[in-house]
Amino acid sequence: MKRFSISGRRFSTLILITWSLVGASLSSPSAASEDLRPASSARKVDFHSMANRVDALVAERWKVESITPAPLADDAEFLRRAYLDLTGVIPPVAEVRAFLSDDAPQKREQLIERLLTSPAHATHLATIWRNIMLPAGLESGDLNSILGVQNWLRSRFAENMRYDRIVSELLVATGGRESGPALFYTSLELKPEELAANTARIFLGLQIQCAQCHDHPYDHWSQSDFWGYAAFFAQLQQSERSPAATMNVTLVDRNQGDVTLPDTDEVVPPKYPEGLLADSNEGGYRRQQLSIWMASRDNPFLARALTNRVWSNLFGRGLVEPVDDLSPRNPPSHPKLLEELTDYFIETGFDMRMLYRMLANTRAYQLSSQVEGKPAPPELFAQMMVKSLSAEQLYDSLSQAAIRNIVSAGMGGSTSNRLFDPQRRDFLARMETSNRSASEFDAGLPQALMLMNGDLMVEATQQGKSRMLTALEAPWFSNGLRIETLFLATYSRFPTNHEKEHLVQYVENGDGVNQTQRLGDVFWALLNSAEFALNH
Repeated sequence: MKRFSISGRRFSTLILITWSLVGASLSSPSAASEDLRPASSARKVDFHSMANRVDALVAERWKVESITPAPLADDAEFLRRAYLDLTGVIPPVAEVRAFLSDDAPQKREQLIERLLTSPAHATHLATIWRNIMLPAGLESGDLNSILGVQNWLRSRFAENMRYDRIVSELLVATGGRESGPALFYTSLELKPEELAANTARIFLGLQIQCAQCHDHPYDHWSQSDFWGYAAFFAQLQQSERSPAATMNVTLVDRNQGDVTLPDTDEVVPPKYPEGLLADSNEGGYRRQQLSIWMASRDNPFLARALTNRVWSNLFGRGLVEPVDDLSPRNPPSHPKLLEELTDYFIETGFDMRMLYRMLANTRAYQLSSQVEGKPAPPELFAQMMVKSLSAEQLYDSLSQAAIRNIVSAGMGGSTSNRLFDPQRRDFLARMETSNRSASEFDAGLPQALMLMNGDLMVEATQQGKSRMLTALEAPWFSNGLRIETLFLATYSRFPTNHEKEHLVQYVENGDGVNQTQRLGDVFWALLNSAEFALNH
């Protein structure tokens, strides 16, 4: 228990500083599928026009509901949000100072472009999709699988490969020298029913797994629909390999192997969603047939599911919520908007970067999360939803704020170093929760204690260990500038006059405690605050 003990002085400091900062809380107002070309080579579509169209469609709903939207986020709020959403980590102090002092009218658009083309964007997307694709808990058991999937995804996102091609490559993966996508199959033990349920949920937004044992009780999927889709994976097997060759997975597709309805001898032939039987005369093995259909015009689900998921990444919830349940019984909050966004995504050549670029440039995305009075229902997107940081975002942002291991946390660190860092792995394991919704916080006492007094927090805020505190000991820093720097490092904003005055007074009235140690107390309180732990 000593590891998680909280000193009386630091606990009192947290209460004191939190009470003094109530005025600055978040509730207060503040100023064609067979075309395998890379997405970047597809015909360019004016994203400004589409961004305006998105705003118009969202505003139409506000008018109908008599909703007044929140004001635009100020530069500090927008900067921190854009960094977290597009790169997974808060901005460094130098970037905050430069952005807040820049008067260029196009600086937000320029920031979005710089972040989207940075190595950190590809790494962040790879982390998001790895967590979507791989079963929970796998990280503690097979880091090589994690690394293989992460690196494969990262290379595709860095190239800005067409999304339909990424999915097609995954579906026909055979492993060998590039085993990343093959490890997705082995993580699910090559079970046809698991592969069917997960690929339908991830890539099509369909919850067909409820029809595995019986016809879906609330949707139109039948048991034969589920097993017909599972049949595409029934002839897949893993070839013999050395147990030591953990990264050299090879998959093969046989010419035999079928699925049957449970408790019967009825063989179910391969069948695409919506009841279309696969044509055995098309040639190729079953997974090839599925990959062709997945990226074809006959598939009404792929582009729609991805568009909804990207919207959810940026806005905290999907136009259809949950994002992986695009059933007719679960209609979108803005049907016309989802339809036009899907058409836009297809027209741009399944270009994910273009979709992120366009949405991040909308007024809707740049609204403040701070509103006066009762907030509008979240499905109206009249203010930015406050989102919990993922465990990865929290660890990397703590590291960024503390000037610790910047290569790992910042704009392009080594994936291998990050995934195999034992301190990072321990932090992620302790901070893991069962809920993957960004808009809901379900961490409990163990996570709170980990943040308050874990090894990373001690390293970040203790005199003699903290790089940030050591840097602030330079004689040219006044205490006011030191407090200002801590706010820029954690909240990506300058402190208010009240915050600055109060905290400078706290640091200088040491009562026998040296000023660096008191600065560490302030830093500790900022890092443990809701404003730091949330993306708003």
